[in-house]
Amino acid sequence: MALINPSILSADFARLADEAKAVEGADWLHVDVMDQHFVPNLTLGVPVVESLSRATDIPLDCHLMIEDPDSWAPQYVEAGAGSVTFHAEAAAAPVRTAREIRAKGARASMALKPATPVEPYEDLLPELDMLLVMTVEPGFGGQAFLDIMLPKIRRTRQLIDKHGLEMWLQVDGGVSASTIERCAEAGADVFVAGSAVYGTDDPSAAVRALRTQAEEAAGRASCSH
Repeated sequence: MALINPSILSADFARLADEAKAVEGADWLHVDVMDQHFVPNLTLGVPVVESLSRATDIPLDCHLMIEDPDSWAPQYVEAGAGSVTFHAEAAAAPVRTAREIRAKGARASMALKPATPVEPYEDLLPELDMLLVMTVEPGFGGQAFLDIMLPKIRRTRQLIDKHGLEMWLQVDGGVSASTIERCAEAGADVFVAGSAVYGTDDPSAAVRALRTQAEEAAGRASCSH
């Protein structure tokens, strides 16, 4: 099962409720939270997540590209996020933070920047519901997909399988019709797509097409093993 999470970073911020409706059929709505410290950009925060959660039935997948996610992450659950992702590079207490997110009723997720290896975090995986492998440097939309991340996606999937975990593996950055199949073949099953969805005339159709591509590619990969 492939999950498509359109990124509202690529949507029209003046019309967020309408932009959420435009992707009906999406599995989650990906919300990029940037603080101008952990990454150079500044986007939106808790109040906008609260408003968005009231404006759409699609669950919110909040990706915190911020400093001190340990104290902020629980607030995003309270604001209505169904999944909260913090960065391994920014969290001082990742296990405690993951447990707090789960205790408040959301899915706990950890993100890794392109240069951050997954192996040191192997023992933490059971504390998480999802791991996000960034396929661009976090902080800006519209970047080109980094093919060099594919081996890392494969290694991450192998670690998840080795421990028998029911964990999602998300990719974010440059995911499009031309890259999603490679990600799915490598073992990703949750795909964040920004301009590949919101840059089209029919965002809902783009979501369906990407999901079909990913599921067919994953099917081919499992047949060849």
